[in-house]
This record gives sequence, structure tokens and C-alpha cells, in this order.
Amino acid sequence: MLLRIDHVGIACHDLEEKISFYESVFGLTVVSREVNEEQGVREAMLHVADGDGGASYVQLLEPLSPDTAVGKFLAKRGEGVHHIGYGVADVTTALAEIGAKGVRLVDERPRHGSMGASIAFLHPKDVGGVLTELVEAPRR
Repeated sequence: MLLRIDHVGIACHDLEEKISFYESVFGLTVVSREVNEEQGVREAMLHVADGDGGASYVQLLEPLSPDTAVGKFLAKRGEGVHHIGYGVADVTTALAEIGAKGVRLVDERPRHGSMGASIAFLHPKDVGGVLTELVEAPRR
């Protein structure tokens, strides 16, 4: 079901500062910048590598305000890993299969994600404390 690690989402206070860090230290390149009002974040996707299942990224997330999910995460835990995104062939099918196994779904249906992907989240309490995102890449 899981094809690859699509991305690691990292919460940060200053998006531009973190982009500079990842570019200068790791040599990563920004491939997308977006503001996602629904999720309350300003984000950047930085390309890490290409593999058989597709590309992998670091996703940097800066909250649009302190009362967003990422804003609350930063206030409680500080900067760091916010979630792991796994690539799947079909997010709707993956949700049905995972939900049938008793894992609580944050999203009952897919929603719009970064770079045109369809995404859905699984409840962290049912996935070992890790907020888990399922990512279906857009058809090209």
C-alpha cells in the first residue's frame, strides 16, 4: 500500500530562514511554494531525491497564525518533525483499507494537498503518535 516516503513535514517559525538552511547545508532545491489557507500554512517543498516510486521531499511549514494546527504544534513542541507523508497509488482506496482495520481517519475523504496531490491524514494516536499523511500524486 505504501509506495515511498513522499515527504517529511517540518514545522518552523520562519519559512525563509529554514529554506536558506536546507539549501545551504543539504543542497536541496525549492520546487514549490504555496499558501494553504485551509490548513493555515505557508509552505515550501524541497526536492530530496527521485526513486522508483517517485520523488521525495522535505516540506517546511510556517503557520499563518498561532491558532492554526501548525501554530499550536509550534507553541507546544517547538520546531521539528510535524508529520510523515507516504505515497500511495490511490488515497481513497488506502483510506478505506486503513479505516477498515480500525485506524481513525482525520479525513474521511481526500482533500487538496501540495503540488496538486490528493491527501488525507490518519489520527496520530492510532499510528504510534505520528501524524500520518497519505499522498496520491497528481496524474501527469
